[in-house]
Amino acid sequence: MNPDVHTLVGPYVLDALDDVERAAFTRHLRECEPCRIEADELREAAGRLADGAWSVPPPRLKATVLAAITETRQLPPPGAPPLRSAAARTTRFRLITAAAVVVAAAGAGTAVHVLQNQRVRDAQSAAAAAQASEARVRAVLTAPDLSVREQPLASGGRVTVAGSALLGAGVIMLAADASPGTDRVYQLWTIRDGTPSSAGALAAGQSTIVQVVEGLPTASEVGVTIEPAPGSAAPTTPLDALVRIS
Repeated sequence: MNPDVHTLVGPYVLDALDDVERAAFTRHLRECEPCRIEADELREAAGRLADGAWSVPPPRLKATVLAAITETRQLPPPGAPPLRSAAARTTRFRLITAAAVVVAAAGAGTAVHVLQNQRVRDAQSAAAAAQASEARVRAVLTAPDLSVREQPLASGGRVTVAGSALLGAGVIMLAADASPGTDRVYQLWTIRDGTPSSAGALAAGQSTIVQVVEGLPTASEVGVTIEPAPGSAAPTTPLDALVRIS
């Protein structure tokens, strides 16, 4: 066995070896007691890190660890006893734990920073979209040529359709008495020349929505159906409501 095999203890414990290397090192562990002891120490250190009890390391910890590494032997000198003293094992354990904490803290900080930035961007995008939708709804509902039609839902509740030919848009407002049931959703449809086109499906369990539909005044009817989640390509009959708008 190559003498450098002893340096594979860390990658072995961290499961960073390929299948051939892992098999070879597993055989080596049966014959090398120092490596078995070191592997056990590394596993213990990893276990302690996993309990989430550590806090942010002090600023000088990284420099202290790096300085100690330069003074710590990876392998015992030739002819040394195979078993290290308890004090030596304790010192090495603390060094490994401290180094792992520094690496884990740096990685966690970066991951949190990236995740927080992504959440901020998502929230900003969602807020901008909501503001744009609200402004469009307000414009349609205050248009001088606004026309409004209503129809009850067979399942309970109402659907209201408001449109403005001047703005070339409309708003569908659905207010059902309850959700349509497990794995079922309400779906909106615009109908032109007898051909239905989906105007969007609600989420599972959702019973209300205010939906802006561009080009709605050119449709002749608006339909509401109850479909299997997450929605259907064609409406299921009978419709839950059918609103004639022209």
